[in-house]
Amino acid sequence: MTGVGRVGVGLIGAGNISDQYLQNLTSFPDVEVLFVADIDTARAAEQAQKYEVPGSGTVDELLEHPGIEIVVNLTVPAVHVDVAMRVLAAGKNVWTEKPMALDRESADALLAEAAARNLRVATAPDTFLGAGLQAGKRLIEGGSIGTPLTAIVEFQSAGPEPWHPNPDFFYVTGGGPLFDMGPYYLTTLVQNLGPVARVAATSSVASAERTIGSGPRAGERIPVEVATQVSALLEFESGASAQASFSFQSAMPRHLVEISGTAGTLVFPDPNTFDGELRLWSSGMPEPETIATTSLGGRGTGVVELARAIRADVPERASGQQARHVLDVMVSILEAAGTGQYVAVQSTMAPAESLPEGWDPRAATLS
Repeated sequence: MTGVGRVGVGLIGAGNISDQYLQNLTSFPDVEVLFVADIDTARAAEQAQKYEVPGSGTVDELLEHPGIEIVVNLTVPAVHVDVAMRVLAAGKNVWTEKPMALDRESADALLAEAAARNLRVATAPDTFLGAGLQAGKRLIEGGSIGTPLTAIVEFQSAGPEPWHPNPDFFYVTGGGPLFDMGPYYLTTLVQNLGPVARVAATSSVASAERTIGSGPRAGERIPVEVATQVSALLEFESGASAQASFSFQSAMPRHLVEISGTAGTLVFPDPNTFDGELRLWSSGMPEPETIATTSLGGRGTGVVELARAIRADVPERASGQQARHVLDVMVSILEAAGTGQYVAVQSTMAPAESLPEGWDPRAATLS
């Protein structure tokens, strides 16, 4: 299904993250947001009215809408696959929030269903399509650090419960710092170093409960069912390696992606953002070169790239195959932490082609 003209979009899930998606998607001329659905139809209606989306209601009503070609799946991780399967069964392409699934088997079933129906499953994060991470990818491809050899990745925070009014899903299967934040960092790594071959890891839990710090549930304690600190060693098919740490138990916030090669070192912007500064150290230079970037898009950029890929009948960059590999890496990390042994990563993927310089999600290319 390639069609012509703008691509109709519907959103399932009217929670916190929907504001970022709706603010951007309603401003991108190549897509047209037609419907917002949620179990809480009043909340869906509120979001639709806020962003001047013409329709709102139930998931069934969204799936029956004839003008929608891409459904943006913003549900909680535990139901990502179930919702995405319903979208495919309705004959529509799906953009799903990360992680695409909680286990390898579900991810494989989802991709097989999409292939059988000649539909697409594309997956967040789309931050790697932003100006910051794309500039870094082009620098590495252009030889600015020579041959990439090693990387350091660090994400640290105290956890989301001080600011999120309903943080429960961060502390059950599909959450924790690895599944919540890992996709941003691991996607950046595989885009620049290629697929991961094997991993080793350790993990820990700081506390069996967390206390909600904001909203109407402030003061309520919630159980912790996942590791809140994960440290991993990754070996790539290329022979490169990386050390990575993901934590919800650090009072000092930190976000770092640093890749070193035979001729220099590149520090990326926060991979959970779409722009920011890069710092490039060339061998023998005492001070780095600072490279500022400004992105024209935000969350939803990948939906636009998917829409244009559908119209052009070419592969999308934020592909389900890439997300499947990142999921495999995360599951393998947890298995390695549990066994104390290296775990081979069975899947593979090819890094997406860099976006052309000046690629703009706010340009009208499909009208």
